[in-house]
Amino acid sequence: MAEANDPENTIFVELKDGTVVIELLNDIAPGHCGRMKDLARSGAYDNVCFHRVIDGFMAQTGDVKNGNMEKDFALRSAGTGGSDLPNLMAEFSGIPHDRGTIGAARSQDPDSANSQFFINYSDNHFLNRQYTVYGRVIEGMDHVDAIVRGEPPESPDRMISVKVAADA
Repeated sequence: MAEANDPENTIFVELKDGTVVIELLNDIAPGHCGRMKDLARSGAYDNVCFHRVIDGFMAQTGDVKNGNMEKDFALRSAGTGGSDLPNLMAEFSGIPHDRGTIGAARSQDPDSANSQFFINYSDNHFLNRQYTVYGRVIEGMDHVDAIVRGEPPESPDRMISVKVAADA
């Protein structure tokens, strides 16, 4: 596993095929990074499904309200919820949506990101300055590539556990 240069800003996401290591860009998007760490530390992301996975585009997860429920309900509702915390203000930057970057999912309102995020499968530069980039996969992108596709997937993959490296 990759060594965490900054354990306080490194996230370990355990998937069925192995660990994905994410470097948070705290100097670029401190609000979004702080939210991810808070939700990881509370266990809110554990067992949350990937509810929207589009080949060549991205894998979306993080619906802590609906994404960890039983299969049938999660498939109908995942992607519609967030956390009990307030929404985040957009933190747009010049960091491009390249393969492996983490982006904040949101509604039409730029300041509506909450808990959901996506991992880019490709360079999706049409998203630049429209969705907050706040991290990047530094190891385990092959595990992200193996996530079951679908909108929603019939049998979705889940984040088994999500931990801040400083706590692991």
